[in-house]
Amino acid sequence: MGFRDFPFVVRSSSRDPRRFPSHREVLAYLQDFAKEFGIEEMIRFEMTVLRVAPANGEGGIGKWRIESTEKEKKVGHDEIYDALVVCNGHYIEPRLADIPGISSWPGKEMHSDNRTIQRSGCCAYWKRCNAEDISRDIARAAKEVHVAYWSNAADTFIKQTGHTNLWIHSMIERVHEDGSVVFQNGITILIDVIIHCTGYKYHFSFLDTNGIVTVDDNRVGPLYKHIFPPTLAPSLSFIGIAWKIVPFPIFELQSKWIAGVLSGRITLPSKEDMMVEIETLYATYEAQGIPKR
Repeated sequence: MGFRDFPFVVRSSSRDPRRFPSHREVLAYLQDFAKEFGIEEMIRFEMTVLRVAPANGEGGIGKWRIESTEKEKKVGHDEIYDALVVCNGHYIEPRLADIPGISSWPGKEMHSDNRTIQRSGCCAYWKRCNAEDISRDIARAAKEVHVAYWSNAADTFIKQTGHTNLWIHSMIERVHEDGSVVFQNGITILIDVIIHCTGYKYHFSFLDTNGIVTVDDNRVGPLYKHIFPPTLAPSLSFIGIAWKIVPFPIFELQSKWIAGVLSGRITLPSKEDMMVEIETLYATYEAQGIPKR
């Protein structure tokens, strides 16, 4: 999972050698990488980006105006840059499922990003990629755990092997004021907590592109190869939009492509050709029934 010229390996006896490292170990790897290549001296830490927008002719066509402030000193900055690469990640703004009746349901809702359960009770999961792992963890403390998975058949009702208090269901059909949750399989359970394992929203509150780049049902676009918006390329690009990937190698390759384009070594197709490819991709997704998100 490391960068090609800096392998993800144990670099001291105090580090975690396990195949599935903790968040701390991943952070330590990134810090080691930054130190090895002198990257930290080029980074302004503790900065909040307030607004980014086209410079509208200031300093030249295709430039970007960035308004920011230093966290501690409260000093504001208003600067013009030749290009903008957006790489703010997409694991910050939780995405919650829209469950019929949820506004009057008396239980507690939470996102899988914050899932501490300190009491016995019933938990329902709106299942996504990480729900199976989380449900097994919660089953150690909760009285019952019921996992609802969007791709399960409507009549699904399975007791999880190796557990006495963990069941797999079809999706939640609706919830009621008495605290009950009705699944598509017809089963009704009294539930204390619903944990949404539904991922995160792509969120760019600081970015103003005059409506050129939008987030539609969690699809960021239009982006050529998930990186360049044709109308604003090459001065605007995105890193890390794709998911279900091996992150660091993909980020490295995307970064090198962007650097090549900005330096003039690599030429992008015309705006028209990029838009045709994007529209063809979207049409393929729609024909295959693949949702935008």
